[in-house]
Amino acid sequence: MPTLQHCKRRIGALLLFCAATPACADSSFLTSAVPQNLNDFYQGLKDRVASCQHSLAGGFYSIDDGTNTTSYCTNDPHRPSIIYLSSGNGTLSNMDIDCDGVQGGSQDDGRCSLGRSPDYQDATAFQDIIQSYKVGISDLNTYVHPYVVFGNSGSKPGWRTFDPTDYGVRPLSVMAVVCPGNKLVYGIWGDTNGDDGDNPMVGEVSIALATACWGKNMTGDNGYDGMDVLYVAFTGKDAVPGKNGADWAAKDYDTFERSIQPLGEKLVQRMRAGGVGRKVTGFGAVVGCALAGGLWLAL
Repeated sequence: MPTLQHCKRRIGALLLFCAATPACADSSFLTSAVPQNLNDFYQGLKDRVASCQHSLAGGFYSIDDGTNTTSYCTNDPHRPSIIYLSSGNGTLSNMDIDCDGVQGGSQDDGRCSLGRSPDYQDATAFQDIIQSYKVGISDLNTYVHPYVVFGNSGSKPGWRTFDPTDYGVRPLSVMAVVCPGNKLVYGIWGDTNGDDGDNPMVGEVSIALATACWGKNMTGDNGYDGMDVLYVAFTGKDAVPGKNGADWAAKDYDTFERSIQPLGEKLVQRMRAGGVGRKVTGFGAVVGCALAGGLWLAL
């Protein structure tokens, strides 16, 4: 049986090899490796070791023509420290593309053009806060800012709604998005889902965030349909970078992502893993590395 240190070296070598391989590195957009504690939580949900610990609201759709099995979940309904999406039975959410907000600039390559995004809106939910920062931009830019669409509003009869602020998540706070392939993107809560469609949807991000995970085949009308993307929001004012804690006026995704990484890392470090052991296979090549993990405990 290999030692833990041996496993770490082998996994690291595989990650470096994959990063240099076109099949793994479809884009040059910046991502982070998923820390062990967050990976344990992620794998626990996928392997059904853990599930939606406490559902705050359910009945949402991740896929428009799918089933309404997605819930907003938390670790503690009375004092939540995270809120995440889970669809049960080892599934999480997919990733659709949101093109709302400002477009244009050096990163605009037409993948979010109006013809590819029929539900485009020229403003995001927290445009007023962005403008109050007075940092030289009028709103978030889908090509630059890795924002997540989180929360649901609407007035249609029977429409399912959920307001993350009721549980302590603050606008423009940092979120963690885990994509398959050991990819972690630190995003921001930048928009909400409305009732302009047929169903209350979840699992939508800016094209900058989607490109970081999946490459430039992502467009306004082409997202990722796999139900294995994890979205985690953090509660509390310390999750908000504010006016000076992020490079809001950045001209490209990488620059903005680097500006919020330190805060994102601090937030993710709060999550601690324990409980059952599990095996890490790492691209199918590292077998027999038993690492602690699985169940996620309260922050």
